[in-house]
Amino acid sequence: MKLEDLAGILPVADAALSDLAVTGLSSDSRQVQPGNLFFALAGSKADGGAYAADAVRRGAVAVVSGSGRDFSGLAVPVLAVEDPRLALALAAARFFGAQPETTVAVTGTSGKTSVAAFTRQIWQQAGFAAASIGTTGVVAPGRNEYGSLTTPDPVALHRLLAELAGSGVTHASMEASSHGLDQRRLDGVRLKAGAFTNLGRDHMDYHPTVEDYHRAKLRLFDSLLPKGAPAVIFADDPWSEPTVRAARAAGLDVLTVGRHGSFLSLKRVEHERHRQRAEIGAGGTLYEIDLPLAGDFQISNALVAAGLAIATGTPVAKALVALEHLQGAPGRLDLVGTTAAGAPVYVDYAHKPDALENVLTAVRPFTTGRVVIVFGCGGDRDRGKRPIMGEIATRLADVAIVTDDNPRSEEPASIRAAIMAAAPGAIEIGDRREAIHAAVAMLGGGDTLIVAGKGHEEGQTIGAETLHFSDHEEVRAALKERAA
Repeated sequence: MKLEDLAGILPVADAALSDLAVTGLSSDSRQVQPGNLFFALAGSKADGGAYAADAVRRGAVAVVSGSGRDFSGLAVPVLAVEDPRLALALAAARFFGAQPETTVAVTGTSGKTSVAAFTRQIWQQAGFAAASIGTTGVVAPGRNEYGSLTTPDPVALHRLLAELAGSGVTHASMEASSHGLDQRRLDGVRLKAGAFTNLGRDHMDYHPTVEDYHRAKLRLFDSLLPKGAPAVIFADDPWSEPTVRAARAAGLDVLTVGRHGSFLSLKRVEHERHRQRAEIGAGGTLYEIDLPLAGDFQISNALVAAGLAIATGTPVAKALVALEHLQGAPGRLDLVGTTAAGAPVYVDYAHKPDALENVLTAVRPFTTGRVVIVFGCGGDRDRGKRPIMGEIATRLADVAIVTDDNPRSEEPASIRAAIMAAAPGAIEIGDRREAIHAAVAMLGGGDTLIVAGKGHEEGQTIGAETLHFSDHEEVRAALKERAA
């Protein structure tokens, strides 16, 4: 590609610049290859401009930066733009080019991973070559790769979209995190539809207020979706109505789902231990569906996913019947095993207040004994949620065990203390392995155990080191130990 091919995104009017060959894009100087464009992005922890000279030493042919920066002394052209993050995303989209024909994105506090996975599964059952991108990684025909970011950086994302399109994938569903939306990571993705699940307290270490957090989510609707595109919005959340108003103001085709939904209306639900029977109204027809997943929140996620699939061309009946074959996303109310007395043990990703409340509420209807919860809070993250989660756990569970969950650079005991301050009667066991084994050992017939916080993750971050740790592995080991 020549630099002139990025005209309209970058200032390349100079004839000498326009003929410059570009081999790739990068915002990480350590990854710069000869012929790359280096985008100097200002971050919360580091300023990319400080690494511009290093990028040039590694072969960058030009540096893209915000206006007003002094890069005198660099031996390559410096291209000033108003929004370097936006320029990087749009340049990546143009550089890699191909994308699946139908791409949708879902935002919200909880449920994004499940909705993306469910949408992919519905499309697959309808006969489409489909993929999902998000917290648990990339899943596509012949491809299942673990990931670490909900929304990848623009270069990785657009490279991935091009790879998926090149492999024959026609439909892709992806998560849109507030960070990703705010940092312009999804700009340049040619979206056909978007969705909203709910909004609760999360990322208060990044967003100043919940309203600011919501505004970041709204970029999906007021900035990224083309006018007239479908916006599937879960109707039963306190933040549903302001989201609907914003989507309508942006000229989108609003389709609401849920108990108060008009596009897909949940008429009735019967909860059972491992499944739910639902009656869903759509276009004047009532459909009876057996969803093979526990928890009211999974019905909500399934409806949002079905809405996205239908809005992008899947027949209504085919989409709703597909719900009967859904498999839960990894680590989302994931039944790992049962004790000899029949007590189920679930692993769940719940690491924020609303998610913890949802999962505890979900298991109560089929628990005849005690609900036991093992959970903690991450270090170097929103400290305000710690007492909130402690209160939720002791209010909704019969036994709450507070343990460590990625303390990072913080003192683990101080994190636990903040939780325990609002969790009267909770048990404190700092070692996560010990906490899981203790919880399994106390289970009796009719009890239910949830190990919350990590879900699909396979590491425990202490200080700067991430050690291998899997809640799934520890639960299985504890169950085996009790059965011996």
